[in-house]
Amino acid sequence: MRSHRRAIVLDANILIRAVLGPRVRNLILDNRHHVHFFTPGICIDDARHYLPELLARRGMDPAPALELLELLLAHIDRLDDAWLEDHEATAQLRLRHRDPDDWPVLAGAMALACPIWTQDTDFFGVGVATWTTEHIAAFFAD
Repeated sequence: MRSHRRAIVLDANILIRAVLGPRVRNLILDNRHHVHFFTPGICIDDARHYLPELLARRGMDPAPALELLELLLAHIDRLDDAWLEDHEATAQLRLRHRDPDDWPVLAGAMALACPIWTQDTDFFGVGVATWTTEHIAAFFAD
């Protein structure tokens, strides 16, 4: 039996997908006992910002989705911005031709020496492993 849980950093798009559909949500909930989930505060802020917009376009009340997000966040540890600062410059440099606002996700993965779960191709080829939802089950099973 393993003495520690594996770790992975979640991008904002994974948080949003976890709220909007059961597949990602169930992957998180089904694996929370053997995988340690992390996300930077900016990803939580992005999810809280974009979920109401997405749901408004669908004519849906965002309140239940935001409540579900808060329930999911009970299983995801927030990475403190101050803790990520040691890796900020390197993460920004690696993302300079992509989306520099994503640096906290990359810095978190670098600090924890773990992969990123994302659907964002901006993270591909930046020096840390990335997993998409399509293939994340292999990470969980490993």
